[in-house]
Amino acid sequence: MAEQLLHVESAPALDFDGWTCPLPLRDSPTIVMGHGGGGAMSGELVEHLFLPAFGESGDLGDSAVLPAVVGRLAFSTDSFVVRPLFFPGGSIGELAVNGTVNDLAMSGARPLFLSVGFILEEGTDIAQVGAVAQRLGEAARAAGVQVVTGDTKVVESGHGDGVYVNTAGIGVVPDGVEIGRTRARPGDVVIVSGDIGVHGIAIMSVREGLEFGTEVRSDTRPLHELVETMLGAAPDVHVLRDPTRGGVATSLNEIARASGVGVVLEERALPVPETVANACAFLGLDPLPVANEGKLLAFVPAEQAEAALAAMRAHPAGAGAVAIGTCVDDHPGMVSARTGFGATRVVDLPLGEQLPRIC
Repeated sequence: MAEQLLHVESAPALDFDGWTCPLPLRDSPTIVMGHGGGGAMSGELVEHLFLPAFGESGDLGDSAVLPAVVGRLAFSTDSFVVRPLFFPGGSIGELAVNGTVNDLAMSGARPLFLSVGFILEEGTDIAQVGAVAQRLGEAARAAGVQVVTGDTKVVESGHGDGVYVNTAGIGVVPDGVEIGRTRARPGDVVIVSGDIGVHGIAIMSVREGLEFGTEVRSDTRPLHELVETMLGAAPDVHVLRDPTRGGVATSLNEIARASGVGVVLEERALPVPETVANACAFLGLDPLPVANEGKLLAFVPAEQAEAALAAMRAHPAGAGAVAIGTCVDDHPGMVSARTGFGATRVVDLPLGEQLPRIC
């Protein structure tokens, strides 16, 4: 809890005097077990903290009645346990929205609806919870999705870490879009939408109090509009993936194994910013397995690769897009990288997380 309270200053200031809040919530500056008991205090927390933060997104009932949607649906769920709750460039609130929005987008879907579940630790500062909810609501509105249902639970002090968030999302996949990790083919060009390793290093720098000359800010952002732009220019995109936990290395290995292809990277083409490269060198890390939260990988047929790159670079979320490799018939299921010295190295799955709890 001490570490969380240290970072509450980076959250937006909340005006408690402006809340139309009954006494139990206003008089308790921290979360208590009663806030998760399903009674009056639970109702007050939802009515006077969560609903104002989410705006017109919904009434957060036990279920939501949604309008009928024509076409195929994409459905995803994710949980977020990042520490600290607030970090340069974002917070657990933005991660919860953008992470699920991006999971939907990687199937080519247009995200529509989210559910949100909060697991709160007894003793957590209510100002912190309110700041997380505000950030989450702002991110949902920015992404054009509605928070339509939710839940809140409280666990005893010492059995959580302030705030955990679970989200689930529903989106619509347009007709003719067929994207999946088994669809990579030899000859495909592998594209990344921008600098890699930024989010993981941003979290580590704050958590461990490290300084690298300049502030490293998380790249968390929604990517569904970038995907729509890509599909408009390159409608036969085979695979999309957001390389979050395990980074680019894990995502490429999983795609190579699922599709039965080899992947060859050009190490000099990898967009590793200087701050990330320096931090990784200092910490003894490889940037390829470091997590990202606002980047995507795309496997695109060679004849559509230039069109995809041009479209991506014209969009703010893909301005730094580059081709980093190709799919090959050789060594199916394996990822390799050609180094700047002309050698080749295997890019394997990491045994575990280099940077724990980055999302």
